[in-house]
Amino acid sequence: MSRVEDIVALMRSGDTAIRFADLCRVCERYFGSPRQSGGSHRVYKTPWLGDPRVNIQNDRGRAKAYQVKQVLKAIERWEYESHS
Repeated sequence: MSRVEDIVALMRSGDTAIRFADLCRVCERYFGSPRQSGGSHRVYKTPWLGDPRVNIQNDRGRAKAYQVKQVLKAIERWEYESHS
């Protein structure tokens, strides 16, 4: 998948079979570079404290389904707060 908007649209459609690399691209677009990216995890800083946190894990090239949902929830909060 090439465009971040297309990946987010796929996530919003309920598809959780997202490639880890694609989810990284989405997170970097919304939250910047990861503050931690060692091993299989990447942690992104959000402008709020607490949940939804953005911590994603590479699972054999795929993002974990529950983490795709957490990222989508964080994007929705980011969009709400940035347009309020």
